Amino acid sequence: MRVPLTAVPDSHLPSVDELLSIVVSALGGSERQGQLTMVRAVHRAVETGEHLAVQAGTGTGKSLAYLVPSVRHAMDSETPVVVSTATIALQRQLVDRDLPRLAEALGKELPHEPTFAILKGRRNYLCRYKATAGWPEEDEQDQLFDPRDVSATGRMVQRIQEWAEETETGDRDELVPGVSEQAWRQFSVSAQECLGASRCPSGAECFAELAKAKAGEADVVVTNHALLAIDAMGELPVLPEHDVVIVDEAHELVDRVTSVVTGELSESSVSLAVRRVGRLIEQPVADQLMEAGEDLKALLAAAPPGRIDDLPEVLGLTLALVRDSAARCLTALGPRGADKDDPDKAGQRKAAFTALDDVHDAAVRMLEAYGHAGEADRAEVVWLDAGTDRRPPVLRVAPLSVSGMLRDKLFGERTVVLTSATLALGGTFDGLARQWGLGEGGKGWQGIDVGSPFDHPRSGILYVAKHLPQPGRDGLPQQYLDEIAELIEAAGGRTLGLFSSMRAAKAATEALRDRLDVPLLCQGDDSTMLLVKQFAEDEPTCLFGTLSLWQGVDVPGPSLRLVIIDRVPFPRPDDPLTSARQRHVAAKGGNGFMAVAANHAALLLAQGAGRLLRSQQDKGVVAVLDPRLVTARYSGFLLGSLPPFWRTTDPAVPRAALKRLSAES
Repeated sequence: MRVPLTAVPDSHLPSVDELLSIVVSALGGSERQGQLTMVRAVHRAVETGEHLAVQAGTGTGKSLAYLVPSVRHAMDSETPVVVSTATIALQRQLVDRDLPRLAEALGKELPHEPTFAILKGRRNYLCRYKATAGWPEEDEQDQLFDPRDVSATGRMVQRIQEWAEETETGDRDELVPGVSEQAWRQFSVSAQECLGASRCPSGAECFAELAKAKAGEADVVVTNHALLAIDAMGELPVLPEHDVVIVDEAHELVDRVTSVVTGELSESSVSLAVRRVGRLIEQPVADQLMEAGEDLKALLAAAPPGRIDDLPEVLGLTLALVRDSAARCLTALGPRGADKDDPDKAGQRKAAFTALDDVHDAAVRMLEAYGHAGEADRAEVVWLDAGTDRRPPVLRVAPLSVSGMLRDKLFGERTVVLTSATLALGGTFDGLARQWGLGEGGKGWQGIDVGSPFDHPRSGILYVAKHLPQPGRDGLPQQYLDEIAELIEAAGGRTLGLFSSMRAAKAATEALRDRLDVPLLCQGDDSTMLLVKQFAEDEPTCLFGTLSLWQGVDVPGPSLRLVIIDRVPFPRPDDPLTSARQRHVAAKGGNGFMAVAANHAALLLAQGAGRLLRSQQDKGVVAVLDPRLVTARYSGFLLGSLPPFWRTTDPAVPRAALKRLSAES
């Protein structure tokens, strides 16, 4: 349901229009109509309590458009505003650039200079107690059989120990270069494992607690979607008390929340629980869980990967055995608050409870996922991820929808503003709104598109290679490789190739590297950051990779004139979660393909096409090699999700345009 935004009461503070004007002037910028429209809409939403979805194209200046009313509200209500992002890059942009500049510009216009803080999950901060309580015990069995890997991890551990002596924040992201998860895990704890500041010997100087305290005093708290979900859905709050949330990169919200609430069960998780509880309870009780884990290991090793629609009897018996033996271990551990005066013992017990809870609760969820009357009544899906040489198979369980959780836990008592460059799929917000739980009761919501300052029809061409065959499952056809080569030659390099899979990206790289006269980089050749840097600094260079990984690439200027997308990025037909969600929607009378698969494809297409224009001066071509974008029955929906480029299916048009641009560079 969409509700018109009503007028809002005046305040003693300067208006958002005035504040935005001051900031824009201080930054040497000029007023943008889309930015002003967004500022006013966010302000109205915050004041009236109605939820808001804002599509703001690249170049709108959406960060300032939501930060200005957020800071004003924080001052007026003396309550922090939480800004949630999906990527570390945007977090850093907000904390290192946007918020400091805004604070400096508005410091004299508001009761005090705006303050801000970044808050991450506890796992992201070094645990002082774990780092100083002797050599940490590795949580998982050592699966590194290569001595070189072992020594590399050892060097990382030593580097963390040295860094621990000098860091002021304990924030893992400040440890450069980074370290492996295995090394970091030896110096960090999850929220469930933490003893708590009052019981921990290092509680007074805990990095996570210090970050939380700083956030509690800030006007704007920057966090991520995962922590936002944990805060909203957990029993204990991890974020400061707040009544307004800004969700930037909102197109990622559902996937990030789904990841947070996905449970898993494997040989590793059971053996971890056995090791943690083994010395704290009688051996025969721990042995029962170990035996259940061995049964699970044998069963998963022999089972085919994929979605498990009906519960096989042997799996049901094994899950029940894991559940019951974990429950007996939990009982044997005794009361959870014991050993308050012995931090070491309390830490061991807390770690044991955490591991056992994870195993027990995952087994319970998997068993409860079955036994429903029909597909429409099913709430969760269970599937088996195949193992690798380094990792055993993992059984996972995830909700078919998180809309109810979001509606009740996130949107229920707060005002939420959701924004991204890509929210109106097929020209409407309804698809994502359903996934978020908006319009299912509760507060009203408004969806607006404030446009983009870019002149898309004059700056970019959307070329669809209608003459090519439909993509198959056997890799890239030769016609596709020829098309890619001819387009890159016309552009003189300067190409970002976005592929539906890593296999396709590597195959294209191998086939074209010797054929082209320009440098060609591929995802995996080096770190993402270094590859993008090299791509941006050397104009003729091309960069190939997967569509999903390159969503955040921001390369303005002549280094990027051509974006190639090999196919419409539908989810794999055998993807367990998306296929189950698609079937679930259909069972409830909806169009599963459009609600799930087409929405997924439209979102990735829009994100990919959005890489082309990153500044007012940019020009170029987005080339989609998949003819289905203009020939399939769903093509109108997909095209309606893309920026309004000038469109053509004539191969000569983009080649001529790219040659002209190449000559101008």
